[in-house]
Amino acid sequence: MAAELERRGIATVVINLLRVVAERVRPPRALFVPFPHGYPLGRPNDPRQQHTVIEAALRLLEDEALAPPALVDYARS
Repeated sequence: MAAELERRGIATVVINLLRVVAERVRPPRALFVPFPHGYPLGRPNDPRQQHTVIEAALRLLEDEALAPPALVDYARS
């Protein structure tokens, strides 16, 4: 889906829980997060962490040096 959106000129970012899947599918931009399945934004009821994950994903869109396909690890803060 992301690749088709990109072909149509819409930039995308995938938040991915399984590195092996991201490496195989190779979406244009993927943020690998080390959280349990079902929790791509981190712990429930932790809006601060959830916002940092979303911000990290959106920063991938701003990084002009990042050439697709790109897989970036989420850096916990």
